[in-house]
Amino acid sequence: MAISAAAVIILPIGVLFFVSGLIVTLLQALIFVTIRPFSKSLFRRINRQVAELLWLELVWIVDWWSGVKVNLYTDPETLNMMGKEHALVIANHRSDIDWLIGWVFAQRSGCLGSTLAVMKKSSKFLPVIGWSMWFSEYLFLERRWAKDESTLKAGLQRLKDYPQPFWLALFVEGTRFTNAKLLAAQEYASSTGLPVPRNVLIPRTKGFVASVSEMRSYAPAIIDMTVAIPKNKTPPTMLGLFKGQSSAIDVRVKRHLMKDLPETDEGVAQWCKDIFVTKDDLLDQHKIADSFPDSELVDIGRPLKSLVVVVSWACLLVFGTFKFLQWSNLLSSWKGLTFTAAGLGIVTFLMQILIQFSQAERSTPAKVAPARSSKGNGSVQEKLH
Repeated sequence: MAISAAAVIILPIGVLFFVSGLIVTLLQALIFVTIRPFSKSLFRRINRQVAELLWLELVWIVDWWSGVKVNLYTDPETLNMMGKEHALVIANHRSDIDWLIGWVFAQRSGCLGSTLAVMKKSSKFLPVIGWSMWFSEYLFLERRWAKDESTLKAGLQRLKDYPQPFWLALFVEGTRFTNAKLLAAQEYASSTGLPVPRNVLIPRTKGFVASVSEMRSYAPAIIDMTVAIPKNKTPPTMLGLFKGQSSAIDVRVKRHLMKDLPETDEGVAQWCKDIFVTKDDLLDQHKIADSFPDSELVDIGRPLKSLVVVVSWACLLVFGTFKFLQWSNLLSSWKGLTFTAAGLGIVTFLMQILIQFSQAERSTPAKVAPARSSKGNGSVQEKLH
């Protein structure tokens, strides 16, 4: 009921997003058919600009509509290289909108249109946003490693000749953080002798190892993000964003050179696990200091670009709607009114789908079976990692 009420309240935003999204995806489809067969590089360069026209609307919701404060903690070297090179991005999955916070940083770094992610397969069926991600070469997995391994490696190989700097986001915990999932991770860690997490989940390293193996030759760095919610702040959600609820997120960003990682798969997997142990400690420090004391707070501002794009889309939509109504007399008959009401109902329904899809409680948890013996522990660890 709350979601339905919120969707009605922000219906104009929904109409704007889905109408502009349809225009963007139609443009993406057009250049995919007409340009990509002849020049994949040119298609990617154009698609980057087209996709950004949609992604900036979501950045606008963070920056201008809800006013979420995104605090960046980093070092000068990392800040200087953000957006200037291919990079694999890893982060703890702390809130429902971590992916969107990554887009905020990508927009500030100049690579929003070429920011990609490894996502579950069902994501590509999301109206508008999933379709646009497919054209932008996001990687969609089924969460079954027997199939996903070849899909992931093939997708990473295709990115080898990407013409502009891109970020590829990989949430190695495999699911969004909830207290229930933390308890399951703690039980598993206790039964297998692993460090017991307090603020993160145990990383599932197969995808990370495969990504590092494929990307070593063309991606110089790993961007490591640690996400925390400041004291007395409610974790932001998609529903809260659309309702205009302000919040704050602290993010520590650290650049690691790909060449410094171990050479063996086992070493890379252990490196990833160690990074999450470090994240756990950092998040303990954050609880005490309400900041990341080992890094400098950087003001990332609130650029006007997303605001200009949304205002432009809104003007185009209002002008187009006015001309259409003038031409069709749609609202002058019961049939036209029924058609309009049905259209608004569809937008409301699609907004509910988008909001519900983002909720952590609805995400699929990592499969963790109880350990019964040392032999059994091995099989459980294989499932988790």
